[in-house]
Amino acid sequence: MLGRVRKVSGRGEPVAANYAFGPSEDDVIIKHRLLTRTTTTRGEPPLKKLQKKFTSFVSEVDKDEDNYNDCEKLARAFLQELTTFEIPLLKSKAIVEANVREKDNFNELKDEMNRQILQAQVDIEDHKKQLEESKVERRHKEECEAIRKLIALQPPRSETQKVITELEKEIAALDAENTAGSRLLELRKKQFSLLLHVVDELQNTIEEDQKSLMEEMRIATEELKNGIEDTSGGSEAMAVDQ
Repeated sequence: MLGRVRKVSGRGEPVAANYAFGPSEDDVIIKHRLLTRTTTTRGEPPLKKLQKKFTSFVSEVDKDEDNYNDCEKLARAFLQELTTFEIPLLKSKAIVEANVREKDNFNELKDEMNRQILQAQVDIEDHKKQLEESKVERRHKEECEAIRKLIALQPPRSETQKVITELEKEIAALDAENTAGSRLLELRKKQFSLLLHVVDELQNTIEEDQKSLMEEMRIATEELKNGIEDTSGGSEAMAVDQ
């Protein structure tokens, strides 16, 4: 029989077989060997031997001579040769049936392997998704752990609440001071506005007083000048009279 070499491919790929001859040539060779039983190169082919036995028997029967014993002998020899030839055929038939069963089993095994490969691919995809989900979950856990450590470094809630209360008191005090300062500033603005108004009024009064004083001084000066002129006029008149 011709040797066959099976090539096992990678995972997920079908198993292929490489033959020394093509499938059609291989079938012809196997059929020829089954018919001729030439499984070995030694001795005469069984089919030729059977043909010779049958030819001898027919030739002896066709003779007109009284050769019953020879015909019987050749018939027995032919039947014996036929039996000898039939036994390998039955054996070959059993082998063929066994090979067919083995082929069916192999096809079933191949289908099962392909199904398992497909299932394995599906499982791999599922495991990839689970791995990604596990990575995300692990990252979330690590983030939560980091936050927990940061929280652990912070003071207790009671101390934080105490600090918050003190800060609220300080903020309230600052608000009160700010309100008081705003009120004082508003009061100072009003006082300053009043002061500016008073200063403005005082300045107007001073200017009016200065104008009045200047007017009085001007009038007094004129009166004094007029008095001096009157006095000088009287003296000159008296001198003329004398």
